[in-house]
Amino acid sequence: MSGETEEQPPHQGLNGMDLIIDGWFHERGELWPGQAMSLKVKKVLDHHRSLYQDVLVFESENHGNVLVLDGVIQVTERDEFSYQEMIAHIPLFAHPNPKKVLVIGGGDGGVLREIARHPGVEEIVICEIDKGVIDVSKKYLPSLSKGYDDPRVTVRIMDGAVFMEENQDAFDVIITDSSDPIGPASVLFETPFYNAMHKSLRDGGIVCTQGECMWLHVHLIRPLVQNISKTFTDVGYAYTTIPTYPSGQIGFIIATKGRGACNVPARKPSDELQKELRYYSPELHNASFVLPAFARRAIFED
Repeated sequence: MSGETEEQPPHQGLNGMDLIIDGWFHERGELWPGQAMSLKVKKVLDHHRSLYQDVLVFESENHGNVLVLDGVIQVTERDEFSYQEMIAHIPLFAHPNPKKVLVIGGGDGGVLREIARHPGVEEIVICEIDKGVIDVSKKYLPSLSKGYDDPRVTVRIMDGAVFMEENQDAFDVIITDSSDPIGPASVLFETPFYNAMHKSLRDGGIVCTQGECMWLHVHLIRPLVQNISKTFTDVGYAYTTIPTYPSGQIGFIIATKGRGACNVPARKPSDELQKELRYYSPELHNASFVLPAFARRAIFED
C-alpha cells in the first residue's frame, strides 16, 4: 500500500495505539483537518511498525476487523466491498478483453479477490512493497486475502514503479490501490508515476487508481487530472460511497491509452456473478462517473 523504494528512509507516521482513547479508535488524518472518524474497539489484534509504516489491526464493535496504516483506516470487514468492487470492476468491465492485470499496492488482497472473478483474465501480478501488510491481512482479513489463493496471482514484494520500468507495454489493466498521498504512498499521486503506468500499459489499456475524496481533495485531484491528461488519451473520475472513509466517499482516477472513456461498460457480469456482487452493477458503473456539479466544475472545468 505504498510506493516508497527500499533505499528511502522509513516513514514515521502516526502510532495507531495513540489514537485509541477510552476504548474508541479516532482517525484524525492531516488530509481531513477538523473532522474525525471513530470506531469502538473490541480488541486490539496486532500492532507493530513495519519497515515502512505503523500497522494496527483491531476487532471493532460492529465493523468487523479493521486494518489501520499510519493511523488511517484502510479496510473494515463491514464496508470494504464497496471500494474493492468498484476499483476493480470499473476498469475490468470497461475493457473488452483484459488478459493481464497489474495491481500496485492492495496488500490486503481485496482487489485480487475481485479480479479473480473474471475468468478471462490469464495473469494477475501484485506489487506490494510492504510484506507486513500481506501477512497481517492473511491472518486477520481472510475474506479479503483469499484473493491470494487464485493460481493466476504472482506476488512481487517490490516498488511498483521499478517493476513497471522492467515491464513496458505489458498490461491491459493497471489498478493502483494506494493509501493517502502522505509518507510512503506520496509518489503514487505524482505525474511521473502515472507516466510509468502509461508506459506499462498495452495499447487500449486502462489505469484505475485510488483518487481521494471530492469533498476534501479537489485541490489534489484537479492538478493531477490536468497533468496526466497530457499523456493519457482520456482521463475520467468516478466515485463510490463507503462509510468508514473520510466524508463517506472516495474516488477513482480512470485513464486510458489509445481508447476513449470508460463510463460505459464493454462487458457485463454474468447473472451468477451479479448475484455475488454486493455493490457493483452495470447501471452503477455508468452512474459513478456522474459527479455533483461542484465536483465536476472543480476537477474538470476552467
